[in-house]
Amino acid sequence: MKIIELPIKFEFNGERNYIYPSLIVWNNELTLVDTGYPNFLTLIENEILKSGNEMDNLKNIIITHYDDDHIGSLFDFKEKYPWVNIIASEMETKYISGQVKSERLVQAEQMLDKMSHEEMEFGKWFIQQLKNLKHVPIDEKVRDGDMILDNKCRIIATPGHTSGHISLYFPGLNSVITGDAAVRENHELTIANPHFCLNVVQAEQSLAKIKTLKAENYYCYHGGKFTFSGGKR
Repeated sequence: MKIIELPIKFEFNGERNYIYPSLIVWNNELTLVDTGYPNFLTLIENEILKSGNEMDNLKNIIITHYDDDHIGSLFDFKEKYPWVNIIASEMETKYISGQVKSERLVQAEQMLDKMSHEEMEFGKWFIQQLKNLKHVPIDEKVRDGDMILDNKCRIIATPGHTSGHISLYFPGLNSVITGDAAVRENHELTIANPHFCLNVVQAEQSLAKIKTLKAENYYCYHGGKFTFSGGKR
């Protein structure tokens, strides 16, 4: 088994940005973790092909949480690769499948009332982005401590950024895929954008939780791979 970082380059507001979905390769089967923004299908496909893998081998997609940069292209992936098994936590499943209005949309609508005139335009745009996301049924619901991928991966509940956020721990690889439970920033691991955390206290606790695993590699969706080489954690 190995984890491949997929650097996805894009422009937003005239600035160059990156996200880093992860690809898990095991027994010639591929598992993609998170699917980028809407219309990122081709960008992610190209990186998977550049890594020497074939899209026909895509078996699973794991969603760490409901946010437009993580589930934006999920519908497109499921439509193009209908055999793919989609995995998410029980709580996030409600939002991804459209059973319940997403926490992020509720938060965005509430924040709109407190925004300045300058911020209002972005706030309205963001709300529309969330409303435009297409709902997708989840095939496999997971809970904290569940073992998946032939018992090579443990689900770690890491609430805070969203209530049902999960991270993935690979004991055999001494690695964690963090989702937004941690971002790589200024050569350290920190919580993702506190302004948008649904519960900052929980987010701090979840960051501490995955640091306690003392993994060597932390694959962060924002900021990229972080490797501990000893010293303070």
